[in-house]
Amino acid sequence: MKIDILTLFPEMFDALNYSILGRAAQKGLLEVTPHNIRDYSADKHRRCDDYSFGGGAGMLMTAQPIFDAIKAIDPQHVAHRVYMSPKGKLLNQKKVVELSGIDNLLLLCGHYEGVDERVLKLCIDEEISVGDYVLTGGELPAMVLIDAVARYIPCVLGSEEATGEESFVNGLLEYPQYTRPFSFEGIPVPDILLNGHHAKINEWRLARSLEVTKANRPDLYERYMEGHPPVCDKKKSKKRRRITAQEALLSDSDKGSAFAESKCSDTLMLDLEVDETVDTHTCDISTDTSETDDLVK
Repeated sequence: MKIDILTLFPEMFDALNYSILGRAAQKGLLEVTPHNIRDYSADKHRRCDDYSFGGGAGMLMTAQPIFDAIKAIDPQHVAHRVYMSPKGKLLNQKKVVELSGIDNLLLLCGHYEGVDERVLKLCIDEEISVGDYVLTGGELPAMVLIDAVARYIPCVLGSEEATGEESFVNGLLEYPQYTRPFSFEGIPVPDILLNGHHAKINEWRLARSLEVTKANRPDLYERYMEGHPPVCDKKKSKKRRRITAQEALLSDSDKGSAFAESKCSDTLMLDLEVDETVDTHTCDISTDTSETDDLVK
């Protein structure tokens, strides 16, 4: 993946030369190139800002340097051009995955009070925000986007499964995780994570993800629950109803009980106290007669 960055402070992106992204660059998996917008300014002092028409506090980045920089770096409009802006669409995991499938990105980092609207209309494909807050410039948001997107480039992470079980992938926040030692400051690792029963572990992790999401991001929790109606726990209640002896015979015959050997009439009606297992989600009713043998006998 090739990412070009237009910025007034290219040195800020030296941070991307370290850790996972640095190794990705060394392997040729990721190419990040910052470009100094000042190099394209027609002003003899390399100015890139001016006062805003209509008044207002602060300075605005001028259109000319940005326009010329984009035309020089991406003359054929091969790249998907993104302006990092608090006015943009919120960056989320779905958008990250979408951007990771694009070979060329061009990121424009605003500064001061923003950018002349005309250059955005002429050159930019999309505006993206990293959250409902304002920063001094678009450099940090651009690094956030690059880091998030790069993780989905094949071979950047050590395991291709690493992106499959983390926050936001399935609409929930990630479950708690533990490593050695088994006990730290008197707090042990939950026993269920040590028993090797993967199905039970997955159930535990889902339950913890639901708890964390409900507590920290109720908006995500409600959205998830709308798309995943809960399968209610089966509730057992004692109820009396009339069943035929033949029904009881058929129910117990699978268990090989002594009752299955008895001779019962199809029409004989018995008042039995039975367990009715009711699944309130599917509304199916199954009769459990395991506790009726003594009554029938």
